[in-house]
Amino acid sequence: MQKESFLKRYGLILGTGAAVGLAALLLTKFGNPANMGFCIACFLRDIAGALNFQRAGFDAEVGTGIVQYLRPEIMGVVLGSTAIAFVKKEFKPRGGSSPMLRFIIAVFVMIGALVFLGCPLRMVIRIGGGDLNAVVGLAGFAIGILVGILALKKGFSLRRAYRQSMAEGLVFPALMLVLLVLVIVRPGFIVFSAKGPGSQAAPVALAFLVALAVGALAQRSRLCMVGGIRDAVMFRNFRLISGFGAILVTVLVGNLILGSFKLGFAEQPIAHSEWLWNLLGMVLVGWGSVLLGGCPLRQLILAGEGNTDSAVTVTGFIVGAAVAHNFGLASSGTGIGTGPVALAVIAGFVVLAVISVANLQKAEG
Repeated sequence: MQKESFLKRYGLILGTGAAVGLAALLLTKFGNPANMGFCIACFLRDIAGALNFQRAGFDAEVGTGIVQYLRPEIMGVVLGSTAIAFVKKEFKPRGGSSPMLRFIIAVFVMIGALVFLGCPLRMVIRIGGGDLNAVVGLAGFAIGILVGILALKKGFSLRRAYRQSMAEGLVFPALMLVLLVLVIVRPGFIVFSAKGPGSQAAPVALAFLVALAVGALAQRSRLCMVGGIRDAVMFRNFRLISGFGAILVTVLVGNLILGSFKLGFAEQPIAHSEWLWNLLGMVLVGWGSVLLGGCPLRQLILAGEGNTDSAVTVTGFIVGAAVAHNFGLASSGTGIGTGPVALAVIAGFVVLAVISVANLQKAEG
């Protein structure tokens, strides 16, 4: 049997990683916050704010919070995935695989991400900018994935998904189209931050088109940080993780060229240096993402393909963002939140442990 060539095996995933890294640099150059050119957790948090589910840092003078914006990158990623899935005949609506458990897991994954201040994608982008706090986060992320892998090896499963109607599969992409119209029209009932990270944004058309390409490429390559580490550990398959290596190298080189690389722990953009919470927050993200079957970016891609379980998961992320900010669990550049952060993180570990154990399937035969 002829061996698969390196280019055929790694070309698409490496190209996708490089494209995502370039997208992050480009969007930062044109207005997105530093080291946050692309962040699924942060962007979903901003969308929760735009819909008035949270008003973190509310300023009565300007009448808005600091993280409220309908990020067109989210709509672009989903619709890019939807478009290419239709072209490749891979739009296959399916769902019914423990949706409520997925929703609950997603809420805690988002809480963990906002304790750390970023999803796995932003973690890599932050490392590429020299933020050593994100290296601590990476350690926690890897620990969480290893715990999740242990559950998988013991037989963890949220059970099979079932075929859904075309209408069911199109609901989430349709909602993304509605949000896209709203960010263009900017009606009064949608809130847009007047200051803070929510006010820092690349032009809508640029953000959407760049994300559209990212969504299409990620759908074709199956890019997933969680899947990358999982496959490397369980199967010695390094294809998926090489994509995130490409993101890191691209962002690192780009920051060095642009003069925006800053190595260290202190004074990193939209980051804090409380190492324990950076670690534990990402343990929660890694563990929960393994149980969900993919990182937040991968969940957006799957939702774009018609996977209603992933659509429920993304909804859980948005609710988790609202919970994190409304109860003071989300961190800021000055440190962790003022609410019961320790209680929330511990509760997250307990919930994930119960779900992991309760869904161990007996081996057949």
